[in-house]
Amino acid sequence: MIKICGMTRREDVVFAVNIGVDALGFILAKSPRQISLDQVRELTRNLPPFINRVAVVVNPKAEEVKQIERSKLFDYIQFHGSEEPEMLKNTVLKSIKAISIAGEEDLAEVKKYKGSADYLLFDTKIGSQTGGTGESFDWKLINELKLPYILAGGLGVENIEAALEKLNPRAVDLNSQVENKPGKKNHRLVRKTVEKIKKFYD
Repeated sequence: MIKICGMTRREDVVFAVNIGVDALGFILAKSPRQISLDQVRELTRNLPPFINRVAVVVNPKAEEVKQIERSKLFDYIQFHGSEEPEMLKNTVLKSIKAISIAGEEDLAEVKKYKGSADYLLFDTKIGSQTGGTGESFDWKLINELKLPYILAGGLGVENIEAALEKLNPRAVDLNSQVENKPGKKNHRLVRKTVEKIKKFYD
């Protein structure tokens, strides 16, 4: 499964769908790629069936989660903060918990959220920045994990094949390495990266 996150432009959404991407991520939290629910509604109008739409949030209040659910714009909520496991359990949408990794100590989060989130996603942590860093973490840290997960963190044309060969994740999440600048996807890089992923899983 291939997800492209940080979508802000209709032309990028259409392009991603046309080349067979499975999921699109829309960042509702504070970020250079932040957009509103109204913008998501416009970006996703007339999408074909079976394209998953993911709301990306950081430490949302309960009412914000309810608003996302009521909008009926999304299939998943991806949590990127220090949310309580109960919040993930209680959402009516499928939940993804992003665990940002700088070192081995961050893997303690796996135990905390394993029974609460539908899926775990591993991303890169640099200082206080979690996600969208354009950098990869040390993949050896998750090499022995015996659970299905989504891999993120600086994935693109140059390293996607190595990541797939070493880790064989259940899904991958692309963002900063397939952009010209935050929120503006580079269609050539998107296509080349997606082609490599599809070839690996053929």
